[in-house]
Amino acid sequence: MKLAILGGAGRMGRMLIDCAKELHLPVVAVTEIPGSAWIGQPATEGVTYQDTWPTAADAVIDFTFHTCVTENLANAVACGQTYVLGTTGLTEAELAAVDNAAKQIPICFAPNFSLGVNLLLELVRRAASVLDASYDAEIVEMHHRHKKDAPSGTALGLAQALAKGRGVDLEQVANYGRHGIVGARPTGEIGIHALRGGSVVGDHTVMFAADEERVEITHKAVSRAAFAKGALKAAQWLEGRAPGLYNMRHVLGFEA
Repeated sequence: MKLAILGGAGRMGRMLIDCAKELHLPVVAVTEIPGSAWIGQPATEGVTYQDTWPTAADAVIDFTFHTCVTENLANAVACGQTYVLGTTGLTEAELAAVDNAAKQIPICFAPNFSLGVNLLLELVRRAASVLDASYDAEIVEMHHRHKKDAPSGTALGLAQALAKGRGVDLEQVANYGRHGIVGARPTGEIGIHALRGGSVVGDHTVMFAADEERVEITHKAVSRAAFAKGALKAAQWLEGRAPGLYNMRHVLGFEA
């Protein structure tokens, strides 16, 4: 399997390059946007940064910005490449582009590729199926000051897992932060809160609070290597798969 890494000069791109080398996975292309100062510079052994689509790759890993995703998907479909997508903050139109592309190529799309976070998603779904609406559910996430979208894709994924566990429509019960005189907390509400500061890689906590007790489930990432290694695992898992939209539940063998 020959890998291409899109946006390879970013934090995640550089980590993907390092982890692929550690795992002895061949990276044949690393891209950056046209005009980038990185173009032509060495990215990894025998590979320089390029601003053209990596046609020689079998699999593409994309942690770029959401506005790039639709064009990237079209290129991957044209080349018949498998696609690992970790970009968050996609619009409805961009999500539709993912769905359409998945009819033609295998795609693994996840809000977070950390194995620990995906275990957290499963634990939250199961906890929510047991701890009913008498337990107030709140999600708090914190990331570094440079993160552009809020709440994080992982926090949204946790909220969706929680809503699924309770059998409710997330958008009917979600509250994305509170301000002012908001009144008493409605029964069944799912609160989602974003904190930003410093160099925090990613902290996520889900709380179930009742009058008698509180259950908290927390994941703290200390290195982006956790995300990079999960994405690389997903790329390996996709090899030879039929077209379709997959996620890390499939990769890890959970019931999807």
